[in-house]
Amino acid sequence: MGCAPSITVSQSGVVYCRDSDESNSPKPSSFSQQQHVHITTGGGGGGGDISEALPGASTTTTVTVYHGRTDRRGTISIEAETQTSRSSVTMKGVASEVLFGPMKLTQPTMQIMLVFAKEDAQSDGFWWAADKGGYKCNIVRNPTDAIECFLEKQHDLVVIDNRNSKSFDALALCRSIRATKNSEHTVMVAVSKKSSGEKEEASVMPLLNAGFNRRYQENPHTSACLNELIQLELGEVRSQFKLKVANSLFAALETCSDAVEITGENNIVQYVNSTHEQLTGYSSEEVLGKESDLPRGDKNKAELMDTIFTQLRKGKVWEGMLHTKKKNGDSVPQTVRITPVIGGGGRVRHHVFTKRSPSLSSSGSLHNQVYSHEIQHLEKVTSDLSNGGPSLNRRQSVARIHSMTIEAPITKVINIINAAQENSPLTVVQALDRVLEILRSSELYNPQNTQVKEEDQMTNDLVGGLMTHGTYTGGRRRLSAELSLSKGPINQLTASPPTHLNQAPPEVLKILEQETTWKFNILELERVTAHRPLIYLGLKAFSRFNVCGFLGINETVLRNWLQVIEANYHSSNPYHNSTHAADVLQATAFFLGKERLKEAFEPADEVASLIAATVHDVDHPGKTNSFLCNAGSELAILYNDTAVLESHHSALAFQLTTREDRCNLFKELDRDDYRALRHTIIDMVLATEMNKHFEHLSKFVNSINKPTNREGDDSTSQASTTGGSTPDSSHITTPENRALIRRMLIKCADVCNPARPLDICITWAKRISQEYFNQTDEEKKRGLPVVMPVFDRTTCSVPKSQTSFVDYFIMDMFDAWDGFLDCSELIEQLNNNYKYWKGEEEKEQRVKKAAIDASKEISEENETEKS
Repeated sequence: MGCAPSITVSQSGVVYCRDSDESNSPKPSSFSQQQHVHITTGGGGGGGDISEALPGASTTTTVTVYHGRTDRRGTISIEAETQTSRSSVTMKGVASEVLFGPMKLTQPTMQIMLVFAKEDAQSDGFWWAADKGGYKCNIVRNPTDAIECFLEKQHDLVVIDNRNSKSFDALALCRSIRATKNSEHTVMVAVSKKSSGEKEEASVMPLLNAGFNRRYQENPHTSACLNELIQLELGEVRSQFKLKVANSLFAALETCSDAVEITGENNIVQYVNSTHEQLTGYSSEEVLGKESDLPRGDKNKAELMDTIFTQLRKGKVWEGMLHTKKKNGDSVPQTVRITPVIGGGGRVRHHVFTKRSPSLSSSGSLHNQVYSHEIQHLEKVTSDLSNGGPSLNRRQSVARIHSMTIEAPITKVINIINAAQENSPLTVVQALDRVLEILRSSELYNPQNTQVKEEDQMTNDLVGGLMTHGTYTGGRRRLSAELSLSKGPINQLTASPPTHLNQAPPEVLKILEQETTWKFNILELERVTAHRPLIYLGLKAFSRFNVCGFLGINETVLRNWLQVIEANYHSSNPYHNSTHAADVLQATAFFLGKERLKEAFEPADEVASLIAATVHDVDHPGKTNSFLCNAGSELAILYNDTAVLESHHSALAFQLTTREDRCNLFKELDRDDYRALRHTIIDMVLATEMNKHFEHLSKFVNSINKPTNREGDDSTSQASTTGGSTPDSSHITTPENRALIRRMLIKCADVCNPARPLDICITWAKRISQEYFNQTDEEKKRGLPVVMPVFDRTTCSVPKSQTSFVDYFIMDMFDAWDGFLDCSELIEQLNNNYKYWKGEEEKEQRVKKAAIDASKEISEENETEKS
């Protein structure tokens, strides 16, 4: 009890502490109190307890000794600091340099934990081996202390006694350690009993399944234990150290701006980084474990691919431009570098693909200029608004475009890119144009902030009835791949006067004289033609744009076609009948007559737009997509509950058109021209699906409106200094942007009733309400979900339905259309009509309030009389 502890410092710096009454076991005790002992040895000297000091070195060693009782877990945790002024001797156990590919690493001294329930020759053998090898070592006696110690030290090597299951379950302890964080890179060794020669050796599978890496058969000799530790250090432990370092490489790959793909020698994809997913649209789950399709693009020439494979077979790096096909079908050029990785046997075992899309050169001032340009532009718009003037309505539309709240998340990116293009060098502008083209993939334009207030039941029902398939869930379907018509006109026939139209009754011809104006009265034409206005209006509008000449057909074919199409509209529908089709056709022709569309469109665009407007609702059943899906109609089943009516309209239109030669508009077109025109017409008809409304609007605003407005501002500033300028309209003539304009054209024409003259607007509002009333009646009769409950003929407010529809769907869209096309008379009429409906809505509310008040009065009088 009264004896001082003896202190021994080994060559490696490991300290062993023993009380005088302890046995000669190498297991030291730990103590609760500290004593710092400073021991200095001279060169070549040595004496006392420090018999193993380094020769030829002056060393100062600080040893921390803990006095008191041994703690409950008996963990030996001994740390020593050794300061050597000079030494020519390389010690074991110090950090060593390791090469991992081109990386130069420093592997720290191996940390070992021994888990033995009791002290014996085997535990002593490992302990002395750790000392001799210069490793840091801890020893514990039970599983609880083992887990605590491991969590604190995170050992490189854990040796667990598996010879006696009575003390603790070695397999369970191994599984527990493996379940802790950061244990995947720890090497686990089970010490097993030495098998006798008579018995068959036990299988190692239970150990491996529990998480052990290796089995050590009992051998307490220090030399055998040391050999095992050295092999483990230079083998499994070093391999795990390299794997741990590999995590930093994966972190670097994940943050790399280039797309990275790694394949095995059998061309199976083993890894792709996050940039690869963003660039191609394919998630890692979709490509990992699948065979890599190197070209992934139909624009890569066969000769080029042969050259690449030849180069790779030689083990040489190939770098160049390849077209990659994205998930959405777009083919984009990329700078690709393919690096073969040589493995075992001198063979190519992996290929590393790095892909980069052509990007703009970095500019230090570019980032700083982006936001200032955007602010300057908005300030200019604000200044214009404060000046008033004859074009105030248009300026208000422009201002609202920049403040629209329906923008998708990608809008922020587009705003920055558009601002960055201002006052930038031509090369930067061109590069950013390419970026914008890439960003136009449909998945990027899903607005996230178009939720409707719960208390606005009318708007909720409109959204549920018009924008969803079945009951309203708030979700939206993604836009299909963009299509555009780039073909020019075929050999045209010389335009001839519309001979069939000349045979029309005089009252019809008189009404058609106003066909080019927005105030055109389609309802009057419906009356004088006995509900067959489409034939006459079609002959007039198609003649004005020389459709027959473009298609190479005579007017008789056009008349026959119009008769067939009109016959397949249901005259029994209050709203979706041939009069509605004629109304949309007239609006389309009106828009096509605007100078802005003449600049943007080719003749083929005009022809496709007129045909699409004519057929866009053919064979409409007078019910919404939601009704058809809920009812399980044949059309809903045929088109998988997706754009049911729009798909049917376009499919039937082409069936009717091509069924007979006498009415086939496309019979003189060659295959390529027909397919291009067909794709464009279908794309326009599908754009009328209200489920895609905000996607189309968001793309139009960001790709057409904002660039166009900036060009207008630039030309205005140039005109003030040079005397005149015309905005550059080249960006709106690209096939992609013409497709966006065509979609917005037919969408605005399809729902233009709220902007028509008031008497016409009121009639259309009553007709669409009647059609919705009929649907609600049918839903109740058949026990189907009522998708628009407010359209109950006994309680519905038509004025409220109109104001809700205009607020949610129409106002922003027509502001965007006016910002592009400059159709201020529509905006003025739309605003006037809106004021009218608001007034009617307020009247209804006052009447309801008066009725409620009167009812209360009567009730109170009755109560008074009774009392």
